Amino acid sequence: MWIDAIIEYLKRVATYNPLIVIIELLLIGLVVYWAVNFLEGTRGERLFRGVIILLLAGSMILKLLVGSFGFERLQYLYSSFLILVLILAVAAFQPEIRRMLIRIGETGSSFGSSSQRQLSQTVEEIITAINNLSEKKIGAIIVIERQVALGEFTETGVRIDAQVKSALLESIFYPGGALHDLAVIIHGDRVAAARVQLPLAEIGTVKGVLGSRHRAAIGITTGSDAFAIVVSEETGIVSIAEEGKLDRHITEEGLRKRLTNIIVDTAGIAARFKKHKTETQA
Repeated sequence: MWIDAIIEYLKRVATYNPLIVIIELLLIGLVVYWAVNFLEGTRGERLFRGVIILLLAGSMILKLLVGSFGFERLQYLYSSFLILVLILAVAAFQPEIRRMLIRIGETGSSFGSSSQRQLSQTVEEIITAINNLSEKKIGAIIVIERQVALGEFTETGVRIDAQVKSALLESIFYPGGALHDLAVIIHGDRVAAARVQLPLAEIGTVKGVLGSRHRAAIGITTGSDAFAIVVSEETGIVSIAEEGKLDRHITEEGLRKRLTNIIVDTAGIAARFKKHKTETQA
């Protein structure tokens, strides 16, 4: 009975236009891949995979049951169940949906209001601070805000709103200080806030044994386009995180190249785009 139903189902599939079937499968695959990639490192990743497996398995089993025994009522109940799953998914994936909408709606650059000279100086100040903190093995995590605003995290910390200076960054992370715990967020050429609580990447979604600073760096860069720099207090090793990926053992030149590309070059592109847009409107 089951084999006959499977054969009948495969015969029915064979009657479809192969080109349309391939295009549909590719589109479905791209959507699923995009969703998994977007959710990677978040709490919703494993939940999404579980929902996909449940829906695929349920659909296949239901088709076999309906084809073999004609359980139309069961099919109706399953359709109602899918509507319930959709409603629950909106609630379960609320943080991820919010981040997606922020990414879609956020435009411009956080470096646009600062000159390239100021931003180049900011890069050197950050590098000097990182080198000194690394040499002294003082733990630190610095987050560079880019297009996606980090206001919701800045509000959890202590507002600073001061020019980026190496001495300021070093004093913030000095052990025993009131602000040395948690992260610093930099907006343009300003230290926006210190002692900022960041979301941690789940242990099961990262490779190896990582401390809370490294997991926080992965967490914040997974949910936004931010760039994070981490100094290990155990080894003094400098790591950077971007798009949820962590690179370790970063040299001074490597860090300068990445920061220049992110801060200075991005600001130059944004400024040229803004100028072109203004000239076009005029």
